[in-house]
Amino acid sequence: MNTRTTTVLILGAGGGIGSAIARQFVTRGTAVILVGRQREPLDILALEFSKQGRSPIVITGDLVADAPGIVERAIRAAGNIDMLINCAGVQTFGFSQDEAAADTAKVFATNVVGPIQLINSLLPHMLARKQGRIVNVGSIFGSIGFPCFASYSASKFALRGFSESLRRELAGTGIQVHYVAPRYTQTNFNGSAVTQMAQALKMKQDSAQHVAAQVIAAIETDRANTYLGWPEKLFVRINALLPYLVDKSLMKQVALIRPFTSRINE
Repeated sequence: MNTRTTTVLILGAGGGIGSAIARQFVTRGTAVILVGRQREPLDILALEFSKQGRSPIVITGDLVADAPGIVERAIRAAGNIDMLINCAGVQTFGFSQDEAAADTAKVFATNVVGPIQLINSLLPHMLARKQGRIVNVGSIFGSIGFPCFASYSASKFALRGFSESLRRELAGTGIQVHYVAPRYTQTNFNGSAVTQMAQALKMKQDSAQHVAAQVIAAIETDRANTYLGWPEKLFVRINALLPYLVDKSLMKQVALIRPFTSRINE
């Protein structure tokens, strides 16, 4: 992959992992298109890049409402799009029975429906060029259903399943599909209650910069699936083969997690 002649559209570029991935590409001379719902974090990132002599394209919009329009604007501004990095995401934390229906809908709209619509809107462009890469950033929780993250886990399970299906569907077209699953990552994506819980449970964690580097490595080595962290990647394998073993371990965690669900609004 010649990054100096590549144009990458980064969905969720204003977030911790998305912005870290954008920085990694910019240092490689890659042209980036920053996409998100909120303008301010994208403009701040674009200003940072402009001081380095780069001129990123910034696009804001609602994925669910206007994915085709976002893709049309991106292609019109950049000419061609070689790669899509999907980092869009929201999270809910707490017991499932306490979750509002609107919050559940938002999780699936942001984490699943919007990204799928954007990918489907971009595919005709990539298929016409007979080349392209789609990178979906999921989560370890997309392979291991974690208590008090039921909707979030389910949405990432869905994104993983979509990535797998799409990869098989696009075989022989010149378009590659990657799925990268980080573990707990140090970003503002996690609220204070989740951060406190992770510290109490002694969860291992990575920096956004480390995750970004692993995303780039997955692309450069053509890895279809990448799971980050040890022993998390081992648990993914065990959960796939012997889920009852993981059940016992995670069921014991519920009592430890419970106190932090009351701190969600702190």
